[in-house]
Amino acid sequence: MGSRFSHLGTGKPAMCHPTLILSSSSANAEGMRHPKPLFPLVLLLAGVALGAPKPHVISFGKPTTVKWFVSPDESKALDLKIRPLYVDGRLKESTLGAAHDVTDRLFVVRRAFRVNDLLPEETASSPRWRWQRGGWLLVDRVTGRVSQIALPEFDPYYSVASWYRDYIAYCGVSEGGKTVYAVVTQLGRRKPVLKKALGEASAHDLPDSECPAPAWQRQPARVTFEPAPGQKLTYSLRGHVVDVVNDEDAEQEAAE
Repeated sequence: MGSRFSHLGTGKPAMCHPTLILSSSSANAEGMRHPKPLFPLVLLLAGVALGAPKPHVISFGKPTTVKWFVSPDESKALDLKIRPLYVDGRLKESTLGAAHDVTDRLFVVRRAFRVNDLLPEETASSPRWRWQRGGWLLVDRVTGRVSQIALPEFDPYYSVASWYRDYIAYCGVSEGGKTVYAVVTQLGRRKPVLKKALGEASAHDLPDSECPAPAWQRQPARVTFEPAPGQKLTYSLRGHVVDVVNDEDAEQEAAE
């Protein structure tokens, strides 16, 4: 009788193949001895964090009253309330007046700045700063960008602006200072929506003296200029087109 270790009657001993069975405890121990690498996951999370846009903090500082010298010889001083504009705690611009929210992301505010009034032959150790009114600034709350708005025929001394949505209306003055224009400009457009000559400029010594701020109304969107007392010119806005509204149209709509 052959050995019980014979294999199929050949008389050769059978080869034993041991089987390794890992229990849950031994598997956990194996995982602890050889942990899975976490470095790629950390890099992935870091990349996501770096790719996310950083929120910007935009704020106004405390208003300060300064003197603005007007008239041809700058002998008359007017008070201006200046507020610093900060982006992420850094001073970007000086502003004046109230801001206008165009959208939940964009707003506009008027700019103020200082110029050095020192003459070349003067040898003062420090500049002689004089405050001036500027144009308008466009501020993006998401990107933190602050940019100046190009406004055709806008005169910082004479023009008084009025905002409605993304439209600004004002009485502009030609470069030579001879002609006054009714101007309506829309943000994002190079050319004005409306530019209509109103007559000769009065060239008064005081600022904001060419015409008062234009008046807006909605449904339909209209703007009214009054370059002189009793002289009202109303324009209706239809997208990028402006139509003149005469007195008969205005009276008929008022009756309806």
